[in-house]
Amino acid sequence: MTVTEQLSALEHILAHGDLHSLFQPIVSLSERRILGYEALTRGPSNSPLHSPVNLFGVARHAGRLSELELACRKSACRAFSEQQLEGKLFLNVSPDSLLEPTHQPGRTLKLLQNYGIAPSRVVIELTEQSPTEDFSLLYTALHHYRAMGFSIALDDLGAGYSSLRLWSELRPDYVKIDRHFIDGIHQDAVKREFVGSILQMAKASRAQVIAEGIELAEELTVLAEMGVDLLQGYLLSRPQEKPPRDARGLMPKLEASQPALNEEGSDLSALLNEQPAVGESLPIAAVLDMFRAQANLNSLAVLNDEQQPVGIVHRHSLSDALLKPFATDLFARKPISRLMSSDFLAVDLGQSLQKVSRLLTSRARQRMEEDFIITLHGRYQGLGRVIDVLKLITELKIQQARHANPLTLLPGNVPIQQCLTRLLQQSREAVICYVDIDSFKPFNDLYGYAKGDEMLLCLAQCLSERVDPARDFVGHIGGDDFLLVLGSEDWRARLNYLLEDFQGQCRRFYSAEHLEAGCFVSHNRKGQREEFPLLSLSLGVVHLHPASCATLDAAQLASLASEAKRQAKNVPGYSLHIIDTEKLSA
Repeated sequence: MTVTEQLSALEHILAHGDLHSLFQPIVSLSERRILGYEALTRGPSNSPLHSPVNLFGVARHAGRLSELELACRKSACRAFSEQQLEGKLFLNVSPDSLLEPTHQPGRTLKLLQNYGIAPSRVVIELTEQSPTEDFSLLYTALHHYRAMGFSIALDDLGAGYSSLRLWSELRPDYVKIDRHFIDGIHQDAVKREFVGSILQMAKASRAQVIAEGIELAEELTVLAEMGVDLLQGYLLSRPQEKPPRDARGLMPKLEASQPALNEEGSDLSALLNEQPAVGESLPIAAVLDMFRAQANLNSLAVLNDEQQPVGIVHRHSLSDALLKPFATDLFARKPISRLMSSDFLAVDLGQSLQKVSRLLTSRARQRMEEDFIITLHGRYQGLGRVIDVLKLITELKIQQARHANPLTLLPGNVPIQQCLTRLLQQSREAVICYVDIDSFKPFNDLYGYAKGDEMLLCLAQCLSERVDPARDFVGHIGGDDFLLVLGSEDWRARLNYLLEDFQGQCRRFYSAEHLEAGCFVSHNRKGQREEFPLLSLSLGVVHLHPASCATLDAAQLASLASEAKRQAKNVPGYSLHIIDTEKLSA
């Protein structure tokens, strides 16, 4: 298609408004609800400008980007209003269009007024496609949006030319992590570190993080474990003209997903306070009377007719609102929905304590004295206190520290036993791998205990980098003996990478003479001098199948792993021996 034909097609699209709006939901994991929808635009289906990449590229080169984006917003607002979609509407805006001389502020607000959409429900999503240098003008433009009541989101964080500076300058309400860092995050420790850093920065700047581009259940599981609450991607829902309205129907059954093996699987029953709740139409005066009657009542959940939480009222915020002159008289007969907070945390009773702790710490707006809501299948059960979460987490950490290996700080024998017991109780297919360093004692005798400890720490790091934190477990039995439990299908590849990692990493601990010779001389167990090859790993593997779980206990499983390790050590150098429980039962 020639440039002239492209410009002609663009002219036709803009003249006739021939655009299609699709909506992709953004889901709150903790609250099991749809926060809102990102509006995405497509050109005519029979046009070469159907693809948004081609459509916006031609408009940018033609200097008509602002005009096209206004047409996209008009299409999105019309479709959003006609379908009466709930939640927030995320509208994409590029900095280029804001900085164009033809850009006219105020047109988006007029559009919303025409379609009956409140500005408070709209999020301007800043999408960066090219370098942004005029930060002052851009800041002024976005401040104008904020002044009209819009929220601001920063898209593709980590991919743009200046996204971190934009974050610092603009202080957005939402940041969306570029999908590159989400793709395969369950297999990439560096990506997990990046997302962890984003969560810390978001907490400091009081922004909410959205992970977009989620396509695999494993990615979602890791993000949930890390405390990312707002999710978007094909796994949940593809962009559609008529998108889903209920998060429960499109989200994978997280309650049925397997908990991490390195966590206790207890639910939130110990945290549940069966406090009364109020309906959203109850007069504010009646709610105030309830707080006056119970001095120890900090919060009240606000429910709809289906007993689902729609908001929360905190004692301190209600008091602050009613301290204003004439506020009590003005609000007394109004429904509590006028003063409730819709920014609340609701978690399912079946979620683990660790997950709730991560969600609480990732929320910039959660205060210590504020309660959170506990639900069961979306229906209100009671309230939980932040201070109780902190107390239980502290007790758990003390318990874990008591049973951790003092050198590597990895879980020791008690947590290992608990892990194997949980594995059998869950009837999960998994691989239990007993890891042993060959010739470690003579190495320790020759190079000294300090160098030996460094070698053990090196192996502990290699092991930790090969596990998926959402599914796997790594523990330190003692000395040079470690245990891995892998729930991933690619366990063979992980173990091969482990062998390569250790072989490369441990070279730095030998003298040049021993490296060149490929061996060293030390004393054997009889006190005699003997030549030993450079250190290698023996891996004893038990492939556990669900059908075998009922016939084994944790001690028998550990014994099988030890036997597999013994068989592996009979083979010189790097070796792996597998015991398959299906063949044992046969």
